[in-house]
Amino acid sequence: MPMRRMAWMTVLALAAGVLFGTLVDSGKVLSLLTQAIVYAVLAVGVGLLLRQNGMVSFGHALFFGVSGYGVGILLQMRAMPAEAAIALTLVAIALLAFLVGLVIVRVPGVAFGMLTLAIGQMFYLTASRSRGLTGGADGMSIDWPSQLFGLPLSELLKPGAMFILCWCALVMVLLVLALLLRGRFGAATEAVRDNEERARFIGIRTLVPRALVFALSALVSSLAGVLSALNTGFVSPESLHWSVSGVALMMVVVGGYKVLWGPALGAVVYFLARDALGDYSGHWMAIFGVALIAVIVFSPTGIAGGLGRLFSRRDRAPPPAALAPTPAIESAPR
Repeated sequence: MPMRRMAWMTVLALAAGVLFGTLVDSGKVLSLLTQAIVYAVLAVGVGLLLRQNGMVSFGHALFFGVSGYGVGILLQMRAMPAEAAIALTLVAIALLAFLVGLVIVRVPGVAFGMLTLAIGQMFYLTASRSRGLTGGADGMSIDWPSQLFGLPLSELLKPGAMFILCWCALVMVLLVLALLLRGRFGAATEAVRDNEERARFIGIRTLVPRALVFALSALVSSLAGVLSALNTGFVSPESLHWSVSGVALMMVVVGGYKVLWGPALGAVVYFLARDALGDYSGHWMAIFGVALIAVIVFSPTGIAGGLGRLFSRRDRAPPPAALAPTPAIESAPR
């Protein structure tokens, strides 16, 4: 995609989000969509790892939950401003994920998923039992200051403002990832994903790019955790549970991971389906499971992939005049 077109699409997306958050008065709709966008950021992180490394993680809830706990603990200690606490938490998670990634990305296939699951559950149990530090199973409330990023917290936490903040964060994350992956880094990681041995043969160091993708995926997922903590003002061990990673993975499958914005679309579809099937709350997951199977069977690349094929087919379709048979030209009798 040309840079100018990408810039225009980003501006239009930001303007559409601001306009929607300003004009919609329903707090319920805005709260639902805000939660969907928070999980969309998480799904983008999970989808990035699958797209660039070809790896399935069942432990990305670890980064989602730990970021909220990290900010909450730093704010309780009153060691620094809230903005610095957010920045320090995100940088620390990305750095630790890179160091851990240098080890676990060596593990292939299903074993990698099981390893991330084990690490995530270990932190889940630790948070559940550390009552003095994390509040244990009851969770902890986050003591946000009266002002954040120069804005009054009371204004920032209004449904419309919170929706605009989360929407702008999602759009900027997609923009940064698109710019990063269209360069040499994206080409190198795709080469390693497709054939690591051949990539190593042509001189590409395969371990560091894969660890960097893992760290970048963790950073995006931890940003979702910070947005969730800001939206709810609360964090609990349930945010570290493997089921959160499973839900995010379902969003990735439904939306499609081959397109960068596909997981975000899957998150919105998931939350809208859950709300629409609220009257069948006891069975809505089974209904969504049937829809998930249908997507996997009929569109393995997800909804985004199906939409991409549809529009590309329309672009390739010849005009109606070209489809009409050319009449034979008969020579006039002399």
